[in-house]
Amino acid sequence: MTVNSFDGFLQSLEIPKACELNKPVFKKMFLDASDGKRSVLDAGDKTSLKEDVEKIRWLYTLKPNTINIAPYKDDELEYPEIAVLHIELSNPNRVKRIAHFIHRAIPYPLILLFTCNIEEQESLMVALAFKRTNQADKEKWVIDDSIRTGWISFSGTSEAEMNFLSSLRVNSLPFSNFYVFYQAIAKRVVAVICAEHSNVFSLDDGTNRGSLNRLDRLRELEKLTAKKSELANKLKKEKQMGKQVDLNTQIKNINDKIAKIKSSL
Repeated sequence: MTVNSFDGFLQSLEIPKACELNKPVFKKMFLDASDGKRSVLDAGDKTSLKEDVEKIRWLYTLKPNTINIAPYKDDELEYPEIAVLHIELSNPNRVKRIAHFIHRAIPYPLILLFTCNIEEQESLMVALAFKRTNQADKEKWVIDDSIRTGWISFSGTSEAEMNFLSSLRVNSLPFSNFYVFYQAIAKRVVAVICAEHSNVFSLDDGTNRGSLNRLDRLRELEKLTAKKSELANKLKKEKQMGKQVDLNTQIKNINDKIAKIKSSL
């Protein structure tokens, strides 16, 4: 399957027509959002909403009566439906912040599809968040973790990215309930993030430890990469030979750990 545009990507998902909403979401909705005590958006969020977000559309709402998937609920999780939003950005630099406040402002499972022209190429990012009910206040949600693909250019899609896009076709996902459905999409997002290191899109992580442990390894990789960068900056400034040797040794040890994690992805 070849996908050359965002519209082509939406068609490739084959989401039932009954799920289509395709209505604008006005910025005021996020500006007015509160947790009952204070605004969901802080000053930085409001700035990025104003400066970086061109427009937001609520593309689809997947409900039991529109896609024949059962809701899911237990003591901590509630997946009655799933919403798919499209956010057009003029600037990609604060996408992490924007994804976070949208997930906080809308209190149920979301699939966020960001598009932005990057170096004159239409690009896509898929963002999800794992939410659970706040045990102290059942009316509130807690975001345990969030995941985002990198920017995928429709004009320069790698084989791994194309396989990822193809894997999102709705009929290839499990329909037992919305929690299982959402987790299946999350597994695919984790897999394409791993492919940034391995160049191979695989839903089987090869360790029988599951996608969440795979995500833990990605998080550890992020921490090690940040630590390596910090040590490299110290090394550039260090004048004493003994400390230079020590820093080089630490960097080598981190490189070994990074290589080990990458080989397990």
